[in-house]
Amino acid sequence: MSESGPFPFYNNAFKIFQDFLRTFQVNLNFNRWMLSALAASTMVASLSACAPLVVGSAVMSGLVAIDRRTAGIQLEDESIELRTAQGLRQNLSAAAHVNVTSYNRMVLLTGEVSSAAEKELAERLAKSQENVNSVVNDLAIEPASSLTQRSKDIIITGQIKALMVDAKDLQSNAFKVVVERGIVYLMGRVTSREAQRASEIARSGSVSGVVKVVRVFEIITEEELKRISAQPFSRQAQPKL
Repeated sequence: MSESGPFPFYNNAFKIFQDFLRTFQVNLNFNRWMLSALAASTMVASLSACAPLVVGSAVMSGLVAIDRRTAGIQLEDESIELRTAQGLRQNLSAAAHVNVTSYNRMVLLTGEVSSAAEKELAERLAKSQENVNSVVNDLAIEPASSLTQRSKDIIITGQIKALMVDAKDLQSNAFKVVVERGIVYLMGRVTSREAQRASEIARSGSVSGVVKVVRVFEIITEEELKRISAQPFSRQAQPKL
């Protein structure tokens, strides 16, 4: 029996395991920030019985503020990913393995499909979704990757994110890291300097198993970055109504 065999039980169990690891990686990404937030929440809790509500709001505001997308676009990206993934499940063959990642309305398609026709269909479906600005289609025409390879990809993702957290000259949460068959895709709204530094980290050799690094960035100027950084709780961080 192959690792990526046709048994739904094993595939579902692995998906649950993937979700657990991704949650762990997100927590790792925010570990330093959350330690500070927890310390602050402890202090506030000692001052007021209403502290849980206040602290909860502060935590959510902080999580929104450290992302360079507006809260509205963050929600749109989540919706784009869900709707596109659903459409792909309904229209592609069971052998297809496609991951959908949306960042600032730019959709990245990674994974494997069985034919050029399926690859083209996946791109059309992604482009047809509401609010999608562009699609980067890097689907490979080959058999779906094994569960072992996908586990390795998750580990590589976590290691690169950890290196970004440790880098003093980067805001790690400005980046989204996607790994497929050892290929590292870097997304985010970043300056040319940040893009180069993140690429160096991913290619540094500190992480084993990296085949190549693909940059899928939206490049902003240093001036735009200063404006974003100077107004973390401004309209840039507010949901669209």
